[in-house]
Amino acid sequence: MAEFFQELFSNRVLIAGIAGWFVAQTLKMILYSVINRTLNWERMIGDGGMPSAHSATVSSMAMSSALIYGVGSFEFAVTTMLATIVMHDAMGVRWETGKQAKILNEMLALFEELGKPQVSAEKKLKEFVGHTPLQVLCGMLLGILVALGLYFWVY
Repeated sequence: MAEFFQELFSNRVLIAGIAGWFVAQTLKMILYSVINRTLNWERMIGDGGMPSAHSATVSSMAMSSALIYGVGSFEFAVTTMLATIVMHDAMGVRWETGKQAKILNEMLALFEELGKPQVSAEKKLKEFVGHTPLQVLCGMLLGILVALGLYFWVY
Protein backbone atom coordinates (compact mmCIF):
# COMPACT_ATOMS: atom_id res chain seq x y z
CA MET A 1 0.00 0.00 0.00
CA ALA A 2 2.86 2.37 0.81
CA GLU A 3 4.34 1.72 -2.62
CA PHE A 4 1.04 2.70 -4.24
CA PHE A 5 1.01 6.09 -2.51
CA GLN A 6 4.72 6.62 -3.16
CA GLU A 7 4.15 6.04 -6.88
CA LEU A 8 1.00 8.17 -6.91
CA PHE A 9 2.61 11.16 -5.21
CA SER A 10 5.71 10.95 -7.40
CA ASN A 11 3.76 10.88 -10.69
CA ARG A 12 5.09 14.02 -12.34
CA VAL A 13 2.38 14.16 -15.04
CA LEU A 14 -0.36 13.95 -12.41
CA ILE A 15 1.37 16.56 -10.24
CA ALA A 16 1.66 18.88 -13.26
CA GLY A 17 -2.05 18.50 -13.99
CA ILE A 18 -3.02 19.26 -10.40
CA ALA A 19 -0.65 22.23 -10.30
CA GLY A 20 -2.01 23.56 -13.61
CA TRP A 21 -5.57 23.33 -12.28
CA PHE A 22 -4.67 24.96 -8.95
CA VAL A 23 -2.79 27.88 -10.50
CA ALA A 24 -5.58 28.52 -13.03
CA GLN A 25 -8.34 28.37 -10.40
CA THR A 26 -6.38 30.71 -8.10
CA LEU A 27 -5.84 33.20 -10.93
CA LYS A 28 -9.51 32.90 -11.90
CA MET A 29 -10.60 33.74 -8.36
CA ILE A 30 -8.18 36.68 -8.15
CA LEU A 31 -9.24 38.10 -11.53
CA TYR A 32 -12.92 37.71 -10.67
CA SER A 33 -12.35 39.43 -7.31
CA VAL A 34 -10.48 42.36 -8.86
CA ILE A 35 -13.02 42.88 -11.65
CA ASN A 36 -16.12 42.49 -9.44
CA ARG A 37 -14.61 43.95 -6.26
CA THR A 38 -15.85 41.06 -4.20
CA LEU A 39 -14.21 37.87 -2.97
CA ASN A 40 -16.11 34.86 -4.28
CA TRP A 41 -14.60 31.59 -3.02
CA GLU A 42 -16.92 29.60 -5.33
CA ARG A 43 -14.74 30.77 -8.23
CA MET A 44 -11.94 28.66 -6.73
CA ILE A 45 -13.82 25.49 -7.69
CA GLY A 46 -16.32 26.85 -10.23
CA ASP A 47 -16.39 26.29 -13.96
CA GLY A 48 -16.01 28.92 -16.66
CA GLY A 49 -14.07 32.16 -16.51
CA MET A 50 -10.54 33.34 -17.23
CA PRO A 51 -8.29 31.37 -17.55
CA SER A 52 -9.71 27.96 -18.37
CA ALA A 53 -8.62 25.56 -15.62
CA HIS A 54 -9.66 22.62 -17.79
CA SER A 55 -7.25 23.79 -20.49
CA ALA A 56 -4.50 24.51 -17.98
CA THR A 57 -4.86 21.03 -16.47
CA VAL A 58 -4.72 19.02 -19.68
CA SER A 59 -2.10 21.25 -21.32
CA SER A 60 0.15 20.92 -18.30
CA MET A 61 -0.20 17.14 -18.46
CA ALA A 62 0.52 17.04 -22.20
CA MET A 63 3.57 19.28 -21.89
CA SER A 64 4.88 17.24 -18.94
CA SER A 65 4.44 14.06 -20.95
CA ALA A 66 6.40 15.58 -23.83
CA LEU A 67 9.22 16.69 -21.53
CA ILE A 68 9.41 13.47 -19.49
CA TYR A 69 8.64 10.75 -22.06
CA GLY A 70 9.20 12.50 -25.42
CA VAL A 71 6.78 13.45 -28.18
CA GLY A 72 6.91 9.95 -29.67
CA SER A 73 5.58 8.34 -26.50
CA PHE A 74 2.23 6.76 -25.74
CA GLU A 75 1.85 9.12 -22.76
CA PHE A 76 2.25 12.22 -24.94
CA ALA A 77 -0.18 10.88 -27.55
CA VAL A 78 -2.89 10.17 -24.97
CA THR A 79 -2.52 13.44 -23.05
CA THR A 80 -2.40 15.52 -26.26
CA MET A 81 -5.56 13.93 -27.65
CA LEU A 82 -7.27 14.37 -24.27
CA ALA A 83 -6.20 18.03 -24.20
CA THR A 84 -7.54 18.60 -27.72
CA ILE A 85 -10.91 17.07 -26.88
CA VAL A 86 -11.27 18.91 -23.56
CA MET A 87 -10.37 22.31 -25.02
CA HIS A 88 -12.63 21.84 -28.04
CA ASP A 89 -15.50 20.84 -25.77
CA ALA A 90 -14.92 23.83 -23.45
CA MET A 91 -15.26 26.24 -26.37
CA GLY A 92 -18.10 24.39 -28.08
CA VAL A 93 -20.81 22.51 -26.26
CA ARG A 94 -20.08 23.87 -22.80
CA TRP A 95 -19.90 27.50 -24.00
CA GLU A 96 -23.22 27.13 -25.83
CA THR A 97 -24.77 25.53 -22.74
CA GLY A 98 -23.78 28.60 -20.71
CA LYS A 99 -25.30 30.96 -23.27
CA GLN A 100 -28.55 28.96 -23.26
CA ALA A 101 -28.64 28.96 -19.45
CA LYS A 102 -28.34 32.75 -19.45
CA ILE A 103 -31.28 33.12 -21.84
CA LEU A 104 -33.40 30.66 -19.86
CA ASN A 105 -32.60 32.48 -16.60
CA GLU A 106 -33.67 35.77 -18.21
CA MET A 107 -36.92 34.13 -19.36
CA LEU A 108 -37.61 32.80 -15.85
CA ALA A 109 -37.00 36.27 -14.38
CA LEU A 110 -39.43 37.74 -16.90
CA PHE A 111 -42.08 35.16 -16.00
CA GLU A 112 -41.61 36.04 -12.32
CA GLU A 113 -42.07 39.73 -13.13
CA LEU A 114 -45.29 38.85 -14.96
CA GLY A 115 -46.64 37.18 -11.83
CA LYS A 116 -45.94 33.54 -12.70
CA PRO A 117 -43.27 32.61 -10.14
CA GLN A 118 -44.02 28.87 -10.24
CA VAL A 119 -42.82 28.29 -13.82
CA SER A 120 -40.16 25.82 -12.70
CA ALA A 121 -39.14 24.17 -9.48
CA GLU A 122 -35.51 24.32 -10.62
CA LYS A 123 -33.04 26.81 -9.21
CA LYS A 124 -31.36 29.36 -11.44
CA LEU A 125 -29.31 27.57 -14.10
CA LYS A 126 -25.52 27.75 -13.94
CA GLU A 127 -24.22 30.18 -16.57
CA PHE A 128 -20.47 29.75 -16.01
CA VAL A 129 -19.89 26.39 -17.71
CA GLY A 130 -17.83 27.02 -20.84
CA HIS A 131 -15.07 29.21 -22.17
CA THR A 132 -14.33 31.69 -24.92
CA PRO A 133 -11.45 30.85 -27.25
CA LEU A 134 -9.31 33.46 -25.44
CA GLN A 135 -9.98 31.84 -22.04
CA VAL A 136 -9.02 28.43 -23.47
CA LEU A 137 -5.87 29.84 -25.09
CA CYS A 138 -4.80 31.53 -21.85
CA GLY A 139 -5.47 28.32 -19.91
CA MET A 140 -3.44 26.33 -22.42
CA LEU A 141 -0.49 28.74 -22.24
CA LEU A 142 -0.68 28.78 -18.44
CA GLY A 143 -0.66 24.97 -18.34
CA ILE A 144 2.40 24.84 -20.58
CA LEU A 145 4.20 27.39 -18.38
CA VAL A 146 3.33 25.45 -15.22
CA ALA A 147 4.68 22.23 -16.74
CA LEU A 148 7.88 23.94 -17.90
CA GLY A 149 8.34 25.53 -14.48
CA LEU A 150 7.92 22.24 -12.68
CA TYR A 151 10.20 20.39 -15.09
CA PHE A 152 13.06 22.89 -15.02
CA TRP A 153 12.87 24.19 -11.44
CA VAL A 154 11.28 21.48 -9.30
CA TYR A 155 11.95 18.00 -10.72
